Amino acid sequence: MKKQYLILLASITMLFAIKSEIIAQNDIASSRQNAITRAIEKASPAIVGINVTEVRQVLYRNPYSGTLFERFFGRQRDRVREYEVKGLGSGFIISPDGYILTNNHVAGNAKKVVVTTTDGKRFDADIIGTDPATDIALLKINSDERLPYLQFADSDDLIIGEWAIALGNPFGLFDINAKPTVTVGVISNKGVNFLEEQDKRLTVYKDMIQTDAAISSGNSGGPLVNAEGKAIGMNTMIFSTAQSQSGSGSIGIGFSIPINRVSQIVELIKSKKTINRNVYLGLEIQEIDERVIKYLNLPDIRGVVIYSTQNSGPANRAGLEPGDVILTINGRKVLREDDFYIEVYDSMVGETMEFQILRGDNEKTIKLQLEEPQQNRRYR
Repeated sequence: MKKQYLILLASITMLFAIKSEIIAQNDIASSRQNAITRAIEKASPAIVGINVTEVRQVLYRNPYSGTLFERFFGRQRDRVREYEVKGLGSGFIISPDGYILTNNHVAGNAKKVVVTTTDGKRFDADIIGTDPATDIALLKINSDERLPYLQFADSDDLIIGEWAIALGNPFGLFDINAKPTVTVGVISNKGVNFLEEQDKRLTVYKDMIQTDAAISSGNSGGPLVNAEGKAIGMNTMIFSTAQSQSGSGSIGIGFSIPINRVSQIVELIKSKKTINRNVYLGLEIQEIDERVIKYLNLPDIRGVVIYSTQNSGPANRAGLEPGDVILTINGRKVLREDDFYIEVYDSMVGETMEFQILRGDNEKTIKLQLEEPQQNRRYR
């Protein structure tokens, strides 16, 4: 009897040991699944690789213009030659019927756009519209099936230090297996503003999200998502030590356009409203320094001062005067010239800008209607 009891006890002990081992293995397996892996699993099917073909023109000037050669052989014309340039980037599907977001600098000037989805299918994409000033482009592909798409989070509700996941097509790796590359970091900063010149135009990067999630060449246009797998931004640019675009890689300082800003532009494009940013205020400004403070007898403040207005221009008609210090535009502080130009180049013809100014010892609020420039205008 005692022997049977010992055998039974040994069997029960063995069963408990086996069960404990199974539980431990399950715990290890389940511990590999976390908020990041679940977010990536949710977001990945909506990522696309984008291949573009651009046609660029090069002007070859006549080297013999105005020389003796032309007297004998006649005037030789300047020649314009076209050549194709291939490029790549990233994008993400934002609706089941095939709308796709990417950067304007990825696809805005493309003659042909080919989109590759994560199931390996390739689609010719139409450019629905672009806004070079905000570096946003909206594409569309046609599929017989409902497509996976990314939901938007509220980018005004970001927390510095929360998880940030960048997905995209760095260096064209998407073309190898039709799967996005994933990098993980945190929200490093938010509300970052700066200007960048692209194709001889100023692009306004406003309220940008900074992240240390690695962003490299080809990541442009892909999404930055949160731990819920929702888009919080569009990956757009990095600060890099590279000397060329082809070799640029992450040094931990990347920037994304906040998705709330992207959404506003998308609605304008979809509604086919004209995005006319060729605005004219009729004034010139100068950043305040010690010399300006002394000359105009200003208080010790930072900002910009109006030093000239165009007669009968919008600023003049609105009541702005030389010597006015611009404190805010549309409620945003103006502490440097770039702050002024960010607001101006981000505005559209027909909108009203609200200026808070300091004139002497008094603060005033003046509203200005934005117009298109007339010919031969030297004023902003």
